[in-house]
Amino acid sequence: MALVGSAAVLAVSGCSGDTETDGEVELVLETFGTFGYDAVIEEFEEETGYTVDHRVYGEQPDFAEALEQNIAAGSGAGDVVALEEAHIVQMLEQGEAFVDLNDFGAGDMEDQFLDWKWELGQTTDGQLVGLGTDVGSLAICYRWDLFEEAGLPTDREEVGELWPEWEDYLSAGQEFRDADTDAAFVADVGEVYTAITRQAGGEIYFAEADDELIVADNPVVRDAFDFSVELVDEDLSAGLDTFTDDWTAAIQAGTFATMPCPAWMLGQVEDSAGEDGEGLWDVADVPGDGGNWGGSWLAVPEQSENPEAAAELAMFLAGPEGQLNAWEEANNLPSNLEVLESDEVQDTVREYFNDAPTGEIFASVAADLQPYYMGPGHVAVHEDATNPIDEMQRGGISADDAWDQLIEGAERAAR
Repeated sequence: MALVGSAAVLAVSGCSGDTETDGEVELVLETFGTFGYDAVIEEFEEETGYTVDHRVYGEQPDFAEALEQNIAAGSGAGDVVALEEAHIVQMLEQGEAFVDLNDFGAGDMEDQFLDWKWELGQTTDGQLVGLGTDVGSLAICYRWDLFEEAGLPTDREEVGELWPEWEDYLSAGQEFRDADTDAAFVADVGEVYTAITRQAGGEIYFAEADDELIVADNPVVRDAFDFSVELVDEDLSAGLDTFTDDWTAAIQAGTFATMPCPAWMLGQVEDSAGEDGEGLWDVADVPGDGGNWGGSWLAVPEQSENPEAAAELAMFLAGPEGQLNAWEEANNLPSNLEVLESDEVQDTVREYFNDAPTGEIFASVAADLQPYYMGPGHVAVHEDATNPIDEMQRGGISADDAWDQLIEGAERAAR
């Protein structure tokens, strides 16, 4: 299936009605990480005559904290802002701080999206706060040259067959370790913990029925934690905190061999590894049963002075044209069904990742992804859950102390 052209996209945007198009409208778009919007913003500016100042921030937690402060203050937020999955529940509780995108015709786009992605952008009373951008179906990124040095298979299908389950992933890590390559098997066991908890689906830290904290009794959390301990005990971790400068430097230097890779992570890897890393990374199936990690929405704060034009920008970026460009530029897997099922996505091969068929790897399972429940305190609880894991993998505390601190931190964060 080929995609519709930009004219059809703008026909949808035209639902916003009487937005001025005199070329004097200036919009601020605030995102974090890598959204892949450079080319499509230029196209939007040419089509509308608006000017878009795209401000890209670093790590999502810092961006989310600044956004919360600006929302509380009633000023300072962009006209269009990105809301990551771990943050959107908290923002939906402040629905009055955002415009209802239904008022600008965005409700007509519902059939374009994965059902659960659309529903998670709404408040309980039907206000459409966020339009979905991407989803994060899971895979494993690996350095094929380090696998070759360790005597392991390098072909991506054979690599995926090494680890049908997570315990098999650990076994492959033990074999890699014993080969003495001077590289660690995995960058950050906190990433593995996160991937396993997200892969399980359903509830993680909070009960969906009443938002009761269930972290201490949820076997999903305990099992993921115990597996992260096994990886540390087997000396398979580089002990890195993801998205730090040391993590970026390790990607550039090739000092670890594998990492859980939601689709959006490929953009991070490519940005971090640069030209020297081209062709050295590849992508294989994730252990276990697929799973989703991450993804975002675009929202328009009520404080915007140009809400109609801002809604038009959000609809354009979340529409087929915007999502296809984000996929092509940054490997952000579309939540827009039309784009997800298109030949342009399904047939994608990434030269940078050793010609990996990323469209086949990521998009083929995306339609079956299921959401997991995040209570309003998910961000804070997850941070307090992973901090002790990070400290454990650095050797600062024991596994028993890490578990105790995980529980104590989660209870403190949930108050």
